[in-house]
Amino acid sequence: MNTRQLRHFLAVMDLGSLSAAADVVHLSLPALSRSLRSLEDELRVPLFDRQDRRLRPTPYALAYAERARRMVRDEREGARSLALMRSGELGPLSFGMGSSIALTLLAPMVLQLLTAAPLLRVSTLVQTTNVLLEALKREELDFFIGDIRAAEHDGSNFSAEPVYPCTFSWFARKDHPLAGRDRLGMSDLKHYPLMLLGHADESLLRRLAQLYEFSMPVQDHFAISTNDIATAIKLLTFSDVIAPSTDVALISEYRMGTLVRLDVRPALDLELTLGIIEHRAQTRLPVAERAYDVVRAHFSAVAQEVAQSRTAGSSGQGCQAEGVDL
Repeated sequence: MNTRQLRHFLAVMDLGSLSAAADVVHLSLPALSRSLRSLEDELRVPLFDRQDRRLRPTPYALAYAERARRMVRDEREGARSLALMRSGELGPLSFGMGSSIALTLLAPMVLQLLTAAPLLRVSTLVQTTNVLLEALKREELDFFIGDIRAAEHDGSNFSAEPVYPCTFSWFARKDHPLAGRDRLGMSDLKHYPLMLLGHADESLLRRLAQLYEFSMPVQDHFAISTNDIATAIKLLTFSDVIAPSTDVALISEYRMGTLVRLDVRPALDLELTLGIIEHRAQTRLPVAERAYDVVRAHFSAVAQEVAQSRTAGSSGQGCQAEGVDL
């Protein structure tokens, strides 16, 4: 049975004439008759009594007609939904990102997607890269934005599109006692509470240890550890806390002048690239590609703003790591 046969059946039901129905469904009389007989054979009941060259519906046909109409409607609505999904205007979309990225990207991204396609159903997850990777493995996400090295751990299953190369700096409030001083060392910073943001990637922690002669574990040298970027910003803004961070997380505060980069030597030369990470086995829907365009445009704008902020006269390097979530 198929919906084509059901449409033939319903045409005869509605018109009461085989010839009239044949015209509507664009079939010859013999072809329409064969379609009806095939449906009767499959249902194993007679659908029409043939009297005086007219077809009269049997009680079986009367009982089955509404269900047949529902199946035809469902098939049409299903085809329409798929067409809308192909155009990127319909469908579920689930994606994730770290808290420092979400601070400036998540809300504008969701609003932009829904403005362009109000029929979308969007769900988001704000977490560290390792948690997001596990969610992607369980196919709970279509993609996430994070450290592209997460995809390299299992390159056969995941792919990553780099969108933003990050560099790092130490940040503090604008009127911090160390603000504006040249060539600060870790001996200067240790007089103030140090803060580590989020889940720390092991390779980045090892590099921190090399740069500043930290003993392991590196976390023991930080008075505060938090993965909540809003809390971190408040602590940086309203206290003497100092933290390694990125422009992705702190560009707004830096732009407003509430936070400044510190001239710490050696400079943070940590390497991290943010990217869009997806499962190779999952079909990428057009709505996901539309979301990717939003992400690409966002980080392109961030790159320009970071470059302008450096030109404006800040020493040091900036960009917060999502993998460390520094």
